[in-house]
Amino acid sequence: MDTQTRHALKQDRLVEATRTSVDWFQENRSRVITATIAAVICLALVVAGLVLFGKRSAAADLAFGEAMDTYSAPLAQAGQPPTPGEKTFATAAERAKSANQQFVQIANQYGLFEAGKTARYFAGLTAIDLGQPGPAETYLKKVADGHDAALASLAKLALANLYQQTNRNAQAVELLQQLIAKPTTTVPADAAKLQLAALYEKTNPAEANKIYAQLKSSKTAAGQIAAQKLQQK
Repeated sequence: MDTQTRHALKQDRLVEATRTSVDWFQENRSRVITATIAAVICLALVVAGLVLFGKRSAAADLAFGEAMDTYSAPLAQAGQPPTPGEKTFATAAERAKSANQQFVQIANQYGLFEAGKTARYFAGLTAIDLGQPGPAETYLKKVADGHDAALASLAKLALANLYQQTNRNAQAVELLQQLIAKPTTTVPADAAKLQLAALYEKTNPAEANKIYAQLKSSKTAAGQIAAQKLQQK
């Protein structure tokens, strides 16, 4: 077969393939158009979802920043005029109440975002400040059961404090032992051990001294505190 003949055959095959494709498109035109429209709609929905997620995330971060400004606002000093433009509160309870309301709203409105999860933790802390152990436990438990290990460990530590304050030492010990077994960057094992020893000071002094003795050689703040505790015995 010469070159010219092979070229002609290739051309014929190309024409035939093109004709077949065109025929198939004509027969399936409505399905192709429908599928194309569906793909465009799906893409538009994904893009819109990402834009909405970004906007809500930014709104959550902004609201959380405002709540933290309230949480850390100074208390007004008697006889001193407030600094222009600075938020102040007459009492710590008033400040805690205002911050708690903001944190609760953020947690409810933006619970799927990091800012909302962190706000729930602070809602628990401010509820403790307000003398509301029930709501505090509810908020902190939800955070403690979350997937963010660093934030969950902080919530467990706060819960342990709450349990100790409300005479539920067994539950506090259980949480502190969990934190010791699985330390995180936010709650190192030494910090949990130090709190456990402090709890044992009244209920089991021998065990408290044992933990302090283990900690005193640690070159951390916990080690220094443990050494001081032993010197005071």
